[in-house]
Amino acid sequence: MKVGIVNDSPLAVTALRRAIALDPSFEITWVAGNGEQAVQMAASHTPDLILMDLLMPVMDGVEATRRIMAASPCAIVVVTMDLGRNATQVFDAMGHGAIDAVDTPTLAEPDAQLAAGPLLRKMRNIGRLLAGRVVPQHALSAAPRALAAPRLVAIGASAGGPAALATLLSALPANFSAAVVAVQHVDEAFAGGMAEWLDAQCAVSVRVARAGEAPQAGIVLLAGTNNHLRLAGPSRMVYTEQPCDYLYRPSIDVFFESVVEHWRGDAIGVLLTGMGRDGALGLKAMRDRGYLTIAQDQATSAVYGMPKAAAAIDAASEILPLPRIAPRLVQACGVAGPAGR
Repeated sequence: MKVGIVNDSPLAVTALRRAIALDPSFEITWVAGNGEQAVQMAASHTPDLILMDLLMPVMDGVEATRRIMAASPCAIVVVTMDLGRNATQVFDAMGHGAIDAVDTPTLAEPDAQLAAGPLLRKMRNIGRLLAGRVVPQHALSAAPRALAAPRLVAIGASAGGPAALATLLSALPANFSAAVVAVQHVDEAFAGGMAEWLDAQCAVSVRVARAGEAPQAGIVLLAGTNNHLRLAGPSRMVYTEQPCDYLYRPSIDVFFESVVEHWRGDAIGVLLTGMGRDGALGLKAMRDRGYLTIAQDQATSAVYGMPKAAAAIDAASEILPLPRIAPRLVQACGVAGPAGR
């Protein structure tokens, strides 16, 4: 896999070179010292993957990500120092199509393999994703549907997802009647910050889902760990390591399929922007169960991968531009009680 590095720090570039050298399947094709150089080099020699720093002179990583995804799209992972302090910029970059984020490996760690582990795991997963690996769907035992439970809106998103989720969720009224559970491909280190970031922009309450709780009407619960979030019954969600071989943790397919298996009420599946195929099979299972299923359209997707995969297998009963998804959900679910948070 051909890799481009964007970083203005010689020490960081050295650390990245040392990490990448541990895996012969990766080849560094170029190194850019700022975002402007990165945009130019990505246009002339588009790599499979770019490791993008955030804070650089001339052009920062957020703007460079936006321009590269518009002109020379490829997989981008934010790799920078102290991600926690730069969470807003991380979400902005992911909103423009970056797939993931990880701290820069440190040269101070005596065990190079240990220091490089988090970065290499993400790079290998992206390599498998780019190779087009399809994760098999589990056999499902559909639960009987009843009207006692509230309607559940299950949302999946990946690259470009933070901005798409902000657009969708901020358009829901405070008295939206359905329970909402969102699975965004994001490392658990950022899940809490992302929930707070979304909550500040939305009339509905947004927070991280806790193990053992049930989806709740009028509240958006966000998957919050590197394990998969799934329904273990009609009124209990759990985090689980299984299946271990799925590319993304948390997996959208795992949650969508658990809705089909365990949810007792009506449900709606929504698949937003993202690279790869996660969520497509789960959305198809939801449609086959008789649920309304919605995929974001190509024109408004930062990365038209997951919604495209869903459309290709007829998993979406409706394909809508992002601004029309929230009004459609309100139309389908309605509101409950007086407005106000």
